[in-house]
Amino acid sequence: MSLGERRSCPALLVAAPASGQGKTTVAVALARLHARQGRQVRVFKCGPDFLDPGWLALASAAPVHSLDLWMTGERDCVARLWQAAGEADLVIVEGVMGLFDGQPSAADLARRFGLPVLAVVDASAMAGTFGALAFGLQHYRSGLPWAGVLANRVGSERHAGMLRDALPDPRHWLGALPRNPAFALPERHLGLVAATESADALTRIDAMADALAGTPLGQMTAAELRCWNVEFEAPTASDGDAAALTPLLQGKTVAIARDAAFCFIYPANLDCLRSLGAQLVFFSPLEDAQLPHCDAVWLPGGYPELHASQLAANHGLRDSLRRHVDLDRPVWAECGGMMALFEQLRTVDGQDHALWGLLPGRVTMQPRLAALGPQQLVLHGRVLRGHTFHYSTCETPLSASARTSPPGTPETAGRGEALFECGSLRASYFHAWFPSSPQAVTGLFGA
Repeated sequence: MSLGERRSCPALLVAAPASGQGKTTVAVALARLHARQGRQVRVFKCGPDFLDPGWLALASAAPVHSLDLWMTGERDCVARLWQAAGEADLVIVEGVMGLFDGQPSAADLARRFGLPVLAVVDASAMAGTFGALAFGLQHYRSGLPWAGVLANRVGSERHAGMLRDALPDPRHWLGALPRNPAFALPERHLGLVAATESADALTRIDAMADALAGTPLGQMTAAELRCWNVEFEAPTASDGDAAALTPLLQGKTVAIARDAAFCFIYPANLDCLRSLGAQLVFFSPLEDAQLPHCDAVWLPGGYPELHASQLAANHGLRDSLRRHVDLDRPVWAECGGMMALFEQLRTVDGQDHALWGLLPGRVTMQPRLAALGPQQLVLHGRVLRGHTFHYSTCETPLSASARTSPPGTPETAGRGEALFECGSLRASYFHAWFPSSPQAVTGLFGA
C-alpha cells in the first residue's frame, strides 16, 4: 500500500466510568480470544503505562504501544493506527482511568479517530442504575462513537438480565462477565504486577477469554466485527517517520538495564534509539557484576524497592557504573533508575538499604502516591515530553539543574520534577517519551 491510502479495520476503544472497573481484563480477554482464532490483533494503551501493555502484548502476541494526544502526539497516533490497520483484523485500544478523565482523555482519542467505545462497568452493586450510567457515558459528549456496554463482576444470570433490561437500547448490550477470582489480575502499589512476573499469566488470560466467549461480544464473527470498521487516515511523510531520523547516535552503544527491578521501558523508546543509529545492549543489575562495553547507560524505572537487598549487594555493578561516570560517559536514570543511584533507600516498612551512592542523599518510599501526571522537560533547547508516577521522595544536597513542567504551562515554568546532574550522570523522576524529541535524546546519550 502507498503512503497516501486510507485503511479501514474493525476497531474498539475499551473504556470505563472509572479505574478499577475491569477494562484491562476485557481488553486482554478480547485480544486473546481473537488471537486464539488465528486473527491478527493489534492493541494499544491510551496514556502513559508500563504494566497494562505487558498483559495486552501477551494476549495479542504483538508489541503494544501507547497512544496519547499530548505525550506521544497526534501525528504519532495517526501513524501507528494507520500502520496497525494495514496489518490487523482487529484493533483494540484500552482506555485510561475513566472515559472522560484527563486532558486529553480516552474520549478525546475516540472522537478524534472515530473509535467506537465499549464501556466496561463494574455492575456488582447495581441494577437499574446500570442503564442510566451507560446512557450518560454514551451521551455526555456529542460525537462520541459508541459500540455498547459490557457488565463486569455480575452475580448471577438473573442479575445479568436485570442489567440488560435497564438499557434504553438493547442493541447496546454486549454481555456480562461473572465475579471470578480467576479473572483478577495481580496488583501492587504501582498497578498491575508485570505479566512476566506472573507464573500463571497465560492461564488467567485464557480463563478470561473463555468467559468472554460466552457473551454477545465474544461470539461476534469477523464479518460481524466489521460493523465497527474505522477508516484511518494516512500519515504524511513527516508524521512519526522514525526511519527518516538523522542517525546522530551512529557508532554509539547504549547499555540498558532490563530485569525485574528495571522494567519500565516503552518499546517506542527502543525503536527511537535504534532509528538514531544506536546499538542497544541489555544487562541485569540484579545479576550482572559489571556493565557491558558501552558508550552510554540508560537506567529505566521499575521496582528497585522490591529488590533493594540484592541491588545493594551488587558491588561489582556499582563500581562499574562509577568507573563509567569517571570516564565522563553519559548515564540517564529515570525514576527507579535514579532511586538506585542514591546512597540510601528506605522501604515503606522502615528498613534502610545502602545502595550505589553515585548520587548523594536518600530516597524514602511512601505509603501513598507522591506524584502523578504528564510532564515536559527542556533539554538543549528541545522539549521532551513524558510523565511522572512514583511513591518515593528524595532528599539530596544537590540543586536541580532544571525542572519539568506540566502541560499548559510555560515549558520553563519548572514546577515539576527535578533534573539532577552529577558529572556525566543525569537523573530525574521524569519518565521520558523519546520519540517526542529525538534531538533531546541524543543529548542525553552523548551526541
